Amino acid sequence: MLMKTKDGSVRVYDPRGIVRSVEMPTAARKASLDGLRLGVLDNSKWNANKLLRGAIDALKQEVGFKAVNYYVKHSFSKDAAPELIAQIIQENDIVLTAIGDCGSCTSGCLRDAIALESAGVPTAVIVTTEFVKETVLTREALGMLDLEPVIIAHPVSSITMEEVAQRVAQILTQAQAVWKGEQKGAAAKYLENRRSPD
Repeated sequence: MLMKTKDGSVRVYDPRGIVRSVEMPTAARKASLDGLRLGVLDNSKWNANKLLRGAIDALKQEVGFKAVNYYVKHSFSKDAAPELIAQIIQENDIVLTAIGDCGSCTSGCLRDAIALESAGVPTAVIVTTEFVKETVLTREALGMLDLEPVIIAHPVSSITMEEVAQRVAQILTQAQAVWKGEQKGAAAKYLENRRSPD
């Protein structure tokens, strides 16, 4: 942007700005998931409930959770209320949250996950393939560079029960890897593979 001053000189302003964030570590990962309390945060997006309920059932077949606690936030485009985040932190050891399948809900899910991770609760945040880049940009802007998402196929809002089951299978393996710290670099690899020619 150019601006002429009273003395006739011209000032040039760079509108791009600079992103400044303080880098934050993720929570310590879990060596084993058996005996842990699983918190599930539903962001009330269409089909999030079906995905999360299906994921719970699938995870229970492989993991002996001490408890499974289900929560719903009532606006997918906003962060969860601080009191809800505090309750989840108090009542759970790990968290699964969904779903990031548009811009505002992806941002909201990531912010919730970062709040939980900052308090020491490993969190697997589910996003769709179309919003992996937004996920990476959001985590970088917020300073939690190592937060890896669970990446499932897009779309979610208009899928059949068979397609829900396919996405649940994707969640099953990736969520466990996130909680155990075995999903490192997944988002970057996904984006790199997407750029590579066939």
